[in-house]
Amino acid sequence: MRLSQLTLTDFRSYAHAQLQLQPGPNVLLGFNGVGKTNIAEAIGYLSTLSSHRVSQDGPLVRHGEKQAIIRADAHRGSRQALLEVEINPGRSNRARINRGNPVRATDVLGILRTVLFAPEDLELIKSGPTLRRRLFDDLAVQLRPALGRVRLDYEKVLKQRNALLKSIRHEGFTSTHEATLAVWDHQLSEAGSQLLKARLEMLTALRPHVATAYEQLSGSVRTARVQYMSSLEEDLPQDSPFEAGAGVPGDASRPDVSALESLTRHELAGLMLQRLQSSRRAERDRAMTLVGPHRDDVNFSLDQVPVKGFASHGETWSFALALRLGAYRVMVDDDPEEGARPVLILDDVFAELDARRRRRLAELAAEAEQLIVTAAVDDDVPEALLGNALRVESVDQISQVSAHEQP
Repeated sequence: MRLSQLTLTDFRSYAHAQLQLQPGPNVLLGFNGVGKTNIAEAIGYLSTLSSHRVSQDGPLVRHGEKQAIIRADAHRGSRQALLEVEINPGRSNRARINRGNPVRATDVLGILRTVLFAPEDLELIKSGPTLRRRLFDDLAVQLRPALGRVRLDYEKVLKQRNALLKSIRHEGFTSTHEATLAVWDHQLSEAGSQLLKARLEMLTALRPHVATAYEQLSGSVRTARVQYMSSLEEDLPQDSPFEAGAGVPGDASRPDVSALESLTRHELAGLMLQRLQSSRRAERDRAMTLVGPHRDDVNFSLDQVPVKGFASHGETWSFALALRLGAYRVMVDDDPEEGARPVLILDDVFAELDARRRRRLAELAAEAEQLIVTAAVDDDVPEALLGNALRVESVDQISQVSAHEQP
């Protein structure tokens, strides 16, 4: 996949900007603060309908304006589509495909696939579980766009169920509350099991690619491991065929494999419903839903040692990069057709890497049909990627870098 033209209107710092992009590497060079990352962010948003920098849409709209528009010509082999997304904070976002009538923004999901790595991805390892859950959800939605609606349904039901639990704590528990909770339990377990099954499928696909990418980037003999930690595995009944927090019984060599990975979606729904019912008293006391994908986490380790708190800075960077490169490989495996490889975006990455890791990353990224790189210092970017470089002087001035200007 690739973009041939990107147009921004009132997006972040850009009142209006238009860029011509080429197959292969496209490098955006310029000082910090001139708007390079805004371009990378816009491309990522067009693909996922979310930003890697903020959780809300408001900051994406230029100050003083009510709406931002991202428009791009996307190519997949010989096919082409004009995509447009309207960002309307406080209101529903809309989209247009090939200048058609406005549709829901979620209708563009799956048309353009991207993988974006930025310094913020270190928070995947250092921060709480929200970003780790989002990593798997975003990947699943790009591969199976219908899951975008499932994700929204789950969040809606969870919000309503939590509101009911809060009212129970203030008003007291009645039979009417019990009947309403039972309805929310079934709806939450249906949507939650679909979301959980998708995450587990992404984990199964991602795990070997992360291990390979980490070895290629770092040259280390240590194995990068990714383990899903589910609230459904906590305090399982004694007669359950699965042990809480353990891997598949009898497979001591794979401690990173969750027992839940072997369950069907319907089995996961049944288990989630069971756990919701057994947690009823605790949920009423705390006025919040204690079971479901929103309570889960993902553990990253090198061999058996957690990355968080134990890995060096270089190991942490390599692991975070390996997660994104692994996601890239999962997308390639999902659709190996020529011209279907996702756009790979590396936002201000090379400055943080030593010379060997820069070289290895450049070699691994070179296979992308289209690569978008941002950098503040020209010398940080390996020379092999500088064939098509753009100089971002300001939001009003973006120009081609001539051959004699390149380092």
